[in-house]
Amino acid sequence: MSFDDFRHEALGAVASTNSECLARARAGDRGFLWITADSQTGGRGRRGRSWASEPGNLYASLLLIDPAPMERLPSLPLAVALAVHSAVRAVLPLDAPPLEVKWPNDILIGRRKTCGILLEGERLPDGRQALVIGIGINIKVKPDETAYPVTSLADHGAAVSPQELFSHLFAAMADILAIWDQGRGVTKVAELWRRVACGIGEKITVNLPDRSISGYFSGIDDKGMLILDRGEDGRMAIAAGDVFFG
Repeated sequence: MSFDDFRHEALGAVASTNSECLARARAGDRGFLWITADSQTGGRGRRGRSWASEPGNLYASLLLIDPAPMERLPSLPLAVALAVHSAVRAVLPLDAPPLEVKWPNDILIGRRKTCGILLEGERLPDGRQALVIGIGINIKVKPDETAYPVTSLADHGAAVSPQELFSHLFAAMADILAIWDQGRGVTKVAELWRRVACGIGEKITVNLPDRSISGYFSGIDDKGMLILDRGEDGRMAIAAGDVFFG
């Protein structure tokens, strides 16, 4: 895999760039295909939430086919977060608040979310596994009513077009996927992720599908799992959940 393996198709208004990528996969696309759009009418977030998708922001999805053995895929969100962090860092003024990653892949500026990342997979009729990495970055517009603090790049003095930001993302993703190396490079990815992590050592609550657990964020292990220190109850590794600080 190299930089030249990736292709890009720019569209106008679509329902969802993730849906566009999955449609291409069903039609036999070989993957390494980026689709960007000016706006989305049906943008999706995690756990079925909608994602506001007005013009002026970046809406991009990357289609991968058979990206890694299934047991190595859980570390991919960490790699994706590093690519997005690198792209945003390239356009953010130096005097902006701290740019950090909240586990596993929320990009925060001054502890406010500026990016949505949604990975979706589908087993194709021919047996191939399609995986789509959907990325929405608030450049000019941010949603009004959210369950968590949000921000935009413009709020911090970044005057950048979606096209310019995407050019940084295109290059950064090619670089980090080469390091991730179908999951074989997870130890290196985890090391890089820790350098930009938000809140290591702080008190957190992790919302799981069936319960909430509190403790101290001790970082991640070399597989990318969150390590929660619960004091006398010991440490536990968490594969997926929503993290809240304090």
